Amino acid sequence: MVDYIGTARLRELLSRIGLGRFIEQLAGEIEADYRRWDDFEKSPRHASHSSVGVIELMPTSDGRLYSFKYVNGHPSNTAKNLLTVTAFGVLADVATGYPLLLSEMTFVTALRTAAISALAARRMARHDSRVMALIGNGAQSEFQAIAFHRMVGVRSLRLYDTDPYATTKLMRNLAQLQLADLEITRCASTAEAVRGADIVTTATADKRNATILAPAMIAPGMHLNAVGGDCPGKTELHPDILRAQNLRIVVEYEPQARIEGEIQQLEASQEVTELADVVRGRKPGRAIDREVTLFDSVGFALNDFSALRYLQRLNAEQPDGGQRIDLIPELDDPKDLFDGLAHDRARERVPARRRRMA
Repeated sequence: MVDYIGTARLRELLSRIGLGRFIEQLAGEIEADYRRWDDFEKSPRHASHSSVGVIELMPTSDGRLYSFKYVNGHPSNTAKNLLTVTAFGVLADVATGYPLLLSEMTFVTALRTAAISALAARRMARHDSRVMALIGNGAQSEFQAIAFHRMVGVRSLRLYDTDPYATTKLMRNLAQLQLADLEITRCASTAEAVRGADIVTTATADKRNATILAPAMIAPGMHLNAVGGDCPGKTELHPDILRAQNLRIVVEYEPQARIEGEIQQLEASQEVTELADVVRGRKPGRAIDREVTLFDSVGFALNDFSALRYLQRLNAEQPDGGQRIDLIPELDDPKDLFDGLAHDRARERVPARRRRMA
């Protein structure tokens, strides 16, 4: 039997622990795993691209546990009343190859993306950062707002989206959460939202080389949290921002970011820093207050590994123990796989035979 966390179970867990606390604890799990970066197998995710989106597999292992996530990204899905991103994941035991957990990861991907964004910002943004511009108010925006409010101390949000409904939706959802001391302002443009911000988060969905942020919008001391650019040909920052002399760039995993991140626009020789080196104190996330910092986040398999392991433990700690499913056969003789099916067919035939005899 394999532990199973579906969307209903995840809602239960979140209601028990609280959304903000869940994100913060998940960030702690991710940070702990980045501290042991060298333990993990690492590779860029395996992507199958089409003209309308991408389907990806994201595997990793620390030699004891193995995980993978299936995830898609289809920006036009909303026109069909479908989600842009869906995902599920598996955590398995390396020693036996048996899966331990099958979990939904559509919600979890949003949660872990916000968690690592805030984790990076705590080491890269100025310590007095309180104002964040949030450009792109779609599916990821609430999670980013919650994470930065709880973990970074953001107390003023400046919002902009090309779709006014998206901003209305975000404002409504944040109002229901009643986050303490959070001021929310709807802005008429990206430039208006960014003006005066300490942190700028971009979380747009269009699969194209967009210019959400231009060099003129960037002020000394800003921290840029670029979330939306996450596949080849999909970026949010003007390339001149990336080439600025006073910019420090941090990525999750450089080989993957070179393919899918904002830095796909750069020459391979331009230096970037991996988050693991910042977490382990080998390199600074910020050197001086006037420096501009960029977390070029594309999502990495290690983040999902951390999330699945955290979910497995959290689920097991609940009094009800959670749900299990018969994903793997349980056999009297593990060398006789056929017998497991034969027994099932025999049991199914008995009632029919008895009916014929009657």
